[in-house]
Amino acid sequence: QVQLVESGGGLVQAGGSLRLSCAASGLTFSHYAMGWFRQAPEKEREFVAAVNQSGGDIYYHDSVKGRFTISRDNAKNTIYLQMSSLKPDDTAVYYCAARDSVWVPVLVKQYDYWGQGTQVTVSS
Repeated sequence: QVQLVESGGGLVQAGGSLRLSCAASGLTFSHYAMGWFRQAPEKEREFVAAVNQSGGDIYYHDSVKGRFTISRDNAKNTIYLQMSSLKPDDTAVYYCAARDSVWVPVLVKQYDYWGQGTQVTVSS
């Protein structure tokens, strides 16, 4: 079965950096568009970034543009989210998601598979 396993979360001070990873198994990874989402307490899950099958087409939420970078390594079945200049508002559980698609989904409902999430906490 498809499994997505996030790692790399933790506690960091404002202005710091973290790198999240999401390892995928049980699927033909190069066929899947991949995304990162986040959910803060008592808020809805929101889009952060997404990448197409090859890594050449990328989208970001405006709130993270210039600070976060999504990438993928199809040889390792893994996507990454490099987060810099972190702010307390970035505090959330971060999820990766997958969809067998040639286009890049940016909505929660458009993804078929989800990981369990990794907590990111940014202190002020």
